Amino acid sequence: MVMFRFASVAVLLAQTQAFSPSSKTWKINSPTTALFSTAADAAEYRAPANEIDRRRNLAIISHPDSGKTTMTEKLLLYGGAIQQAGAVRQKAQQRSTASDFMQMEKERGISISSTVMNFDYNSLRINILDTPGHEDFSEDTYRALAAADNAVMLLDAAKGLEPQTRKLFEVCRMRQLPLFTFVNKMDRPALSPYEIMDQIQEEFGLETYPILWPIGDGERFKGVLDRLTNVVHLYEKAAKRGGKAEVLEVPLEDTDRLQELIADDELFEKLLEDAELLTELMNPLDIDRVMAATQSPLFFGSAMTNFGVQLFLDKFCDMGTKPLGRHAFMKEDGPKKKKKSSEDGEVEDETEMIAPGHDDFTGFVFKTQANLDPKHRDRLAYVRVVSGTYKKGMKVGHSRSKSGKKYNLAQAQALFGNDRESVEVAYPGDVIGINNPGNFAIGDTLYSGIQKVAFPGIPSFSPEKFAYIRNPNPSTYKAFAKGIAQLLDEGAVQALRQRNDEGGGPLILAAVGQLQFEVVQARLETEYGVESKLEPIGYTLARWADGGWDAVDKADADGKLFGSMIVQDRWKRPVLLFRNDWKAQGVAEEEKYLDL
Repeated sequence: MVMFRFASVAVLLAQTQAFSPSSKTWKINSPTTALFSTAADAAEYRAPANEIDRRRNLAIISHPDSGKTTMTEKLLLYGGAIQQAGAVRQKAQQRSTASDFMQMEKERGISISSTVMNFDYNSLRINILDTPGHEDFSEDTYRALAAADNAVMLLDAAKGLEPQTRKLFEVCRMRQLPLFTFVNKMDRPALSPYEIMDQIQEEFGLETYPILWPIGDGERFKGVLDRLTNVVHLYEKAAKRGGKAEVLEVPLEDTDRLQELIADDELFEKLLEDAELLTELMNPLDIDRVMAATQSPLFFGSAMTNFGVQLFLDKFCDMGTKPLGRHAFMKEDGPKKKKKSSEDGEVEDETEMIAPGHDDFTGFVFKTQANLDPKHRDRLAYVRVVSGTYKKGMKVGHSRSKSGKKYNLAQAQALFGNDRESVEVAYPGDVIGINNPGNFAIGDTLYSGIQKVAFPGIPSFSPEKFAYIRNPNPSTYKAFAKGIAQLLDEGAVQALRQRNDEGGGPLILAAVGQLQFEVVQARLETEYGVESKLEPIGYTLARWADGGWDAVDKADADGKLFGSMIVQDRWKRPVLLFRNDWKAQGVAEEEKYLDL
């Protein structure tokens, strides 16, 4: 098992079961054009170039309470997807948000699950992935980032960089996602814009290029300077709650009118000074560097008051990358062929680049969700389309199924929070929901060609909280078992059992944070009508023993695992639970045959 760490968070590479790479060495081949289909079928599922070109998708990341969900709502407002934005914490006269639709999200005013929303804006199709900010749900955010081509890092203007932002930035850097930075809450007292730029440069080594520059902060926040057009946008709060802000545009060179409208000599002088200083000192905006994630376009504004949101949306549409391709593992049908070996003797798993314009449909599941409509007990798999065209009723292969087995995708939905609309076609960059009777899991690949395809699996975070979960009411056993099974399929938590337990013994839930347990219990009660009891276990981390059960038995017999707990995961692989990192490191170093 391959272990990764992103900003001190241990990550365990998710196993894709059948047809997953067994080697740690990948060989990247050049893009190919005719790997999947016969010549006669070559263009059947090829996506039109104009549909690829007009797609943009982005994931929004932030520390909790930076205004991420509010920002998402305002992007939807200015994109024309909703007529009125809802505040996160509801009051009598406020609406609920489109992106936070679970009962627990509405009650607590936080995002606990990533959601997908799409809309048409001007000539483009925009897909937004709204992610949870709380660190207990980092895993869900990571999965959403696997489906994104662009990321927006949202910062609180008063706080700058915060712990969760730092962790998620490392994930974006690992995936080399173009990163746009939006400094939010400028309508409140804020750090100096220069101080925020210095933080990003010093901590991340990332150069920023200010595009929207703020004029004041807090109660003196007047608007922003668009440095690409040298036009000042002065705002007034919307007359109607949740509506669009009133804006007045004035060229920067019209100094007399600007001074009159800003009505604050200090802010006016500082605006002119900043504009001149930035022009002299900043490196030019370089889109190639933005795409390479070495330069980040920087925006200042206020999502709550709508200041700068539409400008940001317009700039993102101009600068954001079109859908990107993905490397995938390829497997020929028929007899297995001997794999090539590298010079050091390791077996190489060949990958091919699948571009959006590829002949065949491919996509991967990055999220599953049960009970979007509790009345119908439905289950959906969220699929990011990588290449080709989804067509209603098409038949696809599955990366974990036997060669030749096909699945009928009779229906797909475009997603908007928990609202859905049936779609006949979908193109690269789109995220669609497909009915999931239990065949599709996170990390699965779907494809239309004759050659088996598997995109690399999506990693899962190593759990740090553990608890027995029990059903106190035997009469609700079936509903309890169904609820647990569906929530496990979603990846909400992981499940562990005692060795050789086939399902009759106590179930151990493993999670990244305590709040995940609370979500499971709340959803069991609201969605499945069953109560549950949690009994915490005093362990703080888990390590998978890739050396296998024989290695675990040897270490246990030698007394090396005293104080740890030996359990198995859903695939009956050995897992060791430790009370502290010191003990885990000691065992890993002394008993290397365990391969922790």
